[in-house]
Amino acid sequence: MAQKIWFITGISSGFGASLAQEVIATGDFVIGTFRDDTKTQTFNQTHTGKAFAYTLDITQITDLQNVVNSIIEKFGRIDVLVNNAGYGFAGAVEEATLEEVRKVFEANVFGTLALTQAVLPILRSQKSGHIIQMSSHGGIKAFAGFGIYNASKFALEGFSEAMAQEVAPLGIKVTIVEPGPFRTNFAGNSFHEAQRSIEDYQQTSGVFRQKMQEVNGKQEGDPIKASKAIIKIVNSENPPLRLPLGKVPMITIAAKLASVQQDLDNYREVAESVVF
Repeated sequence: MAQKIWFITGISSGFGASLAQEVIATGDFVIGTFRDDTKTQTFNQTHTGKAFAYTLDITQITDLQNVVNSIIEKFGRIDVLVNNAGYGFAGAVEEATLEEVRKVFEANVFGTLALTQAVLPILRSQKSGHIIQMSSHGGIKAFAGFGIYNASKFALEGFSEAMAQEVAPLGIKVTIVEPGPFRTNFAGNSFHEAQRSIEDYQQTSGVFRQKMQEVNGKQEGDPIKASKAIIKIVNSENPPLRLPLGKVPMITIAAKLASVQQDLDNYREVAESVVF
């Protein structure tokens, strides 16, 4: 099997770091991104010939194209794009300021979208490639106290589902990965909370905020096992559009589907009563 070139954003910690490590172990080549230039240099010294990193903040849209151009100049192709960089955010919808919401969307939606758009012309010219969109079970099922993050991942899933249909005839595959709780830094340093706290939401959003702090380091998911699962999907003949990871997302996504089906069944008569 020919060596694949993976481009993975946000490899300093969490899923990105685990996936980069596992991909290198398989013999494929990793191109990764760090926001810290010192970490970039250390990574490049450590992994000479096996991987290469760039310093990049995906919210800096003008820098994205320069990095993509450099990758093609140095390495000639991209086989797998993993849009992993982003961050979590907790707080009731009313508690979040528009500035806080914009920051979440800049990373989780606009940066990811811009990078995908920058890489797609390469994949189209190759007539091959696989885009892995790191979403969440919160990209299908929303939770009180997680609404802004949910909204960003719903947006990611929306354009990715449409894009999958657009690029399928061009030889390009798309998989949306939907992890549940994992022992990454997601609930630690890379997790943000709304600065404002409203007393009326203590029993909903407040409970969620507290729970996120309590579960950090105790989550069910193993990032190494998840990384192996993603590699397996990339190397499969017919990868899925959606890949939930963990027992929790199997439960939460099933609950969402059941809830939607219940509304369809209970209000079918109302829905169908409005047609001419």
